[in-house]
Amino acid sequence: MIHRALCSIVLLTSFFTPMLRAENPENPDPYANETKAQRDERMQWFREAKFGMFIHWGVYAVPAGTYKGQRIGGIGEWIMARGKIPMAEYQAFAKEFNPIKYDPEAWVRLAQEAGMKYIVITAKHHDGFALFDSKVSKWDVVDATPYGRDLIAPLAAACKKYGMKFGVYYSQAQDWNQGGSARGKWDTAQEGDMDEYIKKIAVPQVKELLANYGPIAMIWWDTPINMSKDRASALLKTLKLQPGIIHNNRLGGGFNGDTSTPEQHIPGAGLPGDWESCMTMNDTWGYKSYDEKWKSTEDLIRNLVDIASKGGNYLLNVGPTAEGVIPEPSVERLKAIGAWMKVNGESIYGTKASPCSRPDFGRITQRESGGNTTLYLHVFKWPGNNQLFVPVNNSVKSCYLLADKKRTFDVAKSEKGITVQLTGSAPDPICSVVVVNLSGSASITAANQITQNKEGVILLTAQQATINNGFGTNVEVKSETDAIGGWTTSGVSVEWVFNVDQPGTFTVTAETASNKESAFVVSMDEQSHTAKIPAHGKDTDFAPVEIGTFTVKKAGEQKITFKPLKENWNPVNLRSVTMTPTH
Repeated sequence: MIHRALCSIVLLTSFFTPMLRAENPENPDPYANETKAQRDERMQWFREAKFGMFIHWGVYAVPAGTYKGQRIGGIGEWIMARGKIPMAEYQAFAKEFNPIKYDPEAWVRLAQEAGMKYIVITAKHHDGFALFDSKVSKWDVVDATPYGRDLIAPLAAACKKYGMKFGVYYSQAQDWNQGGSARGKWDTAQEGDMDEYIKKIAVPQVKELLANYGPIAMIWWDTPINMSKDRASALLKTLKLQPGIIHNNRLGGGFNGDTSTPEQHIPGAGLPGDWESCMTMNDTWGYKSYDEKWKSTEDLIRNLVDIASKGGNYLLNVGPTAEGVIPEPSVERLKAIGAWMKVNGESIYGTKASPCSRPDFGRITQRESGGNTTLYLHVFKWPGNNQLFVPVNNSVKSCYLLADKKRTFDVAKSEKGITVQLTGSAPDPICSVVVVNLSGSASITAANQITQNKEGVILLTAQQATINNGFGTNVEVKSETDAIGGWTTSGVSVEWVFNVDQPGTFTVTAETASNKESAFVVSMDEQSHTAKIPAHGKDTDFAPVEIGTFTVKKAGEQKITFKPLKENWNPVNLRSVTMTPTH
């Protein structure tokens, strides 16, 4: 997939009935004049699907991370760039790309078994190699490999056969083997004019994909490097070949697309609009023979739940071998996710983001129907007191375990919210789902807010924070430390929103751990402090650090933000923030 700062994701293909709006001569985006109702209709399948398969496959599966006997660092599909492999040498790998074990129907059935609703495949990644029969270049699977057959057509046909939405990924700006594209300048053969590349390679190839392979639900642009408005406009115009197609935000040229695409991370509070987190099961997108850093089934299922609870989709990657085999660890994990989805899929498909803040026990999704609301309480940690608190004041119509609807639970109601009284043990060690049917739309109580305790103290935990991740960043609450970690970049800020009942002056203390000195700029209500974070020895040795004092002049909602000081930033683990009255 993409380099750290870049990203790659394929979009889904689907069979759409809505027609594209009339073209605006001032704006090549075919959806520029779309109404909200028209957009909702076009995006409906994507919003309901929630879970898809990303496939990164190409010639890079031949070297599989190794060049001239040396393991090349980074992600597998970037081996040509990372290893500065000349075009002629890299293209020779195509003679060994012979996926005789490729079974597209088996791939689609595996995706279905996992509970996935769409597939996106790298029709052409940054190495420029086309998995389809392109008439504008010989650098494709038909002309450059012993296999000699189109790989996209049978997968598109299999998706159509099994009712799976189909999408294609296309690297429109980077093409290291055609000449004239962005980046790729380690070989003189890569030189050329980018406008000519867009005109003669990128636009014709996208037209081939959109015209020759049946319904395409989604096109996944990747890396908008050097994509001017004119270059992007030429590609946007091709979308009219697939009425209703969805496209993402990586085209460039100032065009936002339909979906946001956080890569290798889950936004702390979700994102506005439609979005999709694309993530790998190990550390690479394209196949690397020696990458064994596989995520656990527990992490993958909880990622899916976390993303759904924030209103997004989960695009989970597989990287097949040069023979066309999906690695067995991927298969095992997909089947395990599918087993969980068969029981609990109702709590994911077609749901919306949680109406309230993230609970201590896990996550919440919701579904609205007929004027009423169903909450799905995803319980990661079966509580010791057997109680699940939710800050809603609706009347409860019923409450039961999704895995066994006969297993019902009593619910107590107070002015703060409702409390589900669990009985027995957790049916699933990874995630058990409790269903709460409410009358009306979810009505959130004041208990949803972070507030002062009886002593006036405000405790802000890592789990309650909003993490403002940027493109290609991966700051999150780490399970092993229960703290915000992975903070390797100064471009990510963290904030908490809370309610103050008793205004006054507060001393702010942060519980941090860092093996090098660092610094934050902490701001609240037009006040700010620069706070030095000392090295504590290990990044797991947490200790309190006084930030400074802040004055809250009136009761009500407040926000405090921790932003790294760029000039003096080293990774910090941040577990909690405490605001203590000075009186």
